[in-house]
Amino acid sequence: MISFNEAPFIGTELTYIKQAVDNKKICGDGEFTYKCNQWFETKFNIQKVLLTTSCTHALEMCAILANINAGDEIIAPSFTFVSTVNAFVLRGARVKFVDIRPDTMNIDENLIEEAITTKTKAIVVVHYAGVSCEMDTIMEIAKKYNILIVEDAAQGVMSKYKGRYLGAIGDIGAFSFHETKNFSMGEGGALLINKNEYIERAEIIREKGTDRSKFFRGQIDKYSWCDIGSSYLPSDINSAYLWAQLEVASDINNKRIQLWNMYYTGLIELSQNVDIELPFLPEYCEHNGHMFYIKCANLETRCQLIKYLYKHGIHAVFHYVPLHSSIAGLKYGEFINKDRFTTRESERLLRLPLYYSLETAQVEYIIKTIYKFYSE
Repeated sequence: MISFNEAPFIGTELTYIKQAVDNKKICGDGEFTYKCNQWFETKFNIQKVLLTTSCTHALEMCAILANINAGDEIIAPSFTFVSTVNAFVLRGARVKFVDIRPDTMNIDENLIEEAITTKTKAIVVVHYAGVSCEMDTIMEIAKKYNILIVEDAAQGVMSKYKGRYLGAIGDIGAFSFHETKNFSMGEGGALLINKNEYIERAEIIREKGTDRSKFFRGQIDKYSWCDIGSSYLPSDINSAYLWAQLEVASDINNKRIQLWNMYYTGLIELSQNVDIELPFLPEYCEHNGHMFYIKCANLETRCQLIKYLYKHGIHAVFHYVPLHSSIAGLKYGEFINKDRFTTRESERLLRLPLYYSLETAQVEYIIKTIYKFYSE
């Protein structure tokens, strides 16, 4: 069986994990956590990066930094993972869901302004499949209404928008290092801060609401409870696992893009003859090969293809069920204007296996099997 996903493993992870143990500091903010934070800050030109226990927790920190309170509103796409909006609902916000663009599956930047009210505190953008939203337009809207931009760049590590790395464009944002992502620490994430005014408070929130970080830097002689917060620090063992991959980040990124290109060139002829669509890449976007998907003609065809692929030893999956149609989505949010594309496109989308250890021969077999399905 060709798995849908396998977590990246380079080979030096165990060496670094042992080193973390030998350092006798396996709790948060050890040597490897520091190395990872510095790597992202330097490479992506982000003012401050703080590794977290998950992208979900990084987004929860974003909601606290945005001073979200009961009665506030955020704007977000419905086609996303629950963490994108749940982090803000936990603080009392209501979600105004906006339709997506059918080409990129990202929030439609031209529909955002209609959803803005006097209660809007943040626009939460999601860079689906590592393909950037149209950030210039979104940033202009945010500036016009003095609204915060939060980037959910969970899938966007190493991707760019007009030369700028995703996560380094909005005010604050988040990465994911879950085992399904390009770079993994099992469970993990990062908070990305692009405004100096948020840095000190972010450190406090991440350290259970205390100024413990200042204490360890020798800036104060004791630390105390200063603000709300929680324990968002990952173990240095997890960070050591991640560090092994960051050392060869370009190799991982290039391999994934190579596999992505194989899918695209291999399936483009089929897309010209049968009713399937391949991913669209805007000119302003440099993607990271996070995901390759096809869009089938309809839900029924997608279900048939998933079963067919599985029968032939290939595990392919669909993706998000739109949040606005869920029990919690109906309770905590509302869809603004018409759902023209969110539901329709989500029912067509099928994700194919794509991961660092996937072999080119396996991709070729998957492509041939898809052709066989449509020929039959």
